[in-house]
Amino acid sequence: MSGELDRTTLRASGLRFSAIEVGLKDDPAVLCLHGFPDSPSTFRHQFGPLAEAGYRVIAPTLRGYEPSSVPVDGDHSLVALADDVAGWLDDLGVDTAHLIGHDWGAAILDVAATRHPDRVRTVTTLAIPPLRRIPDAVRRVPRQLLRSWYMTFFQLPGVPERVLATDDWRLLRRLWRVWSPGYTLSEGDWSELRDRFEQPGVIDCALAYYRQNATPPILLGLRSTPAMEPAETPVPVLIVHGSDDGCMDRRLFDHTIRAEDHPAGVRRVEVDGAGHFVHLERPDVVNPELVDHLGGGDR
Repeated sequence: MSGELDRTTLRASGLRFSAIEVGLKDDPAVLCLHGFPDSPSTFRHQFGPLAEAGYRVIAPTLRGYEPSSVPVDGDHSLVALADDVAGWLDDLGVDTAHLIGHDWGAAILDVAATRHPDRVRTVTTLAIPPLRRIPDAVRRVPRQLLRSWYMTFFQLPGVPERVLATDDWRLLRRLWRVWSPGYTLSEGDWSELRDRFEQPGVIDCALAYYRQNATPPILLGLRSTPAMEPAETPVPVLIVHGSDDGCMDRRLFDHTIRAEDHPAGVRRVEVDGAGHFVHLERPDVVNPELVDHLGGGDR
């Protein structure tokens, strides 16, 4: 087992993506996809345990989160982002992989599993309920619209870009505090994130995720997109979320997890006392669940 972190570059969709990799090349592959406002290092507590369990772990930087992957056509649709996943696997020379995603990373792999089912062994989503049932769940849990105020704010042309960058990116730090009230982001982690969002084009791309995939009409089911069309997830699914998530109301999971959508099986784990960044806050709980779930997909 190789426990050393390697920095590598992946290519897909005509773009270049930096990535962190750990583990042996011949071991089963695991792709870890970060969300907003975050980076591949969010999975640092998972790298070692997954490699020790016999997996090759690759955590790419999402499209637009660095200048080398800013798309010329501006496409940040979930379909395009899901196709990046297949492109990464092609570039790695890997036929299939386990997929683990947090926040936007979870939404992306949810779509990837239905668009490229022959490339996926298992799916694990962290902090995000099944994507295609969210509009119905939001109608049942209208309080979620208050928690999602920032999504509506991000739709405004030009304003969020200016507000986010003011006062040392204070709004981003506030989101972290609200979403994970029991977790303190270290100054080192904050410095890395601030440097990332100050790179040319990155904040515009991060906002494009919301402007193309999370508008109020989409969240309320008034507008359909290919990524939100009903579909079964054909591989085993693990859904992990924190009980104290300040971003996603825990009741959303009650209304979005349906057995008929997961013919290969679905399991939900709610982690007591954890917030939105559940894998950073409680790796002692999350990591054993991941290893057990991935092992089931290898059998």
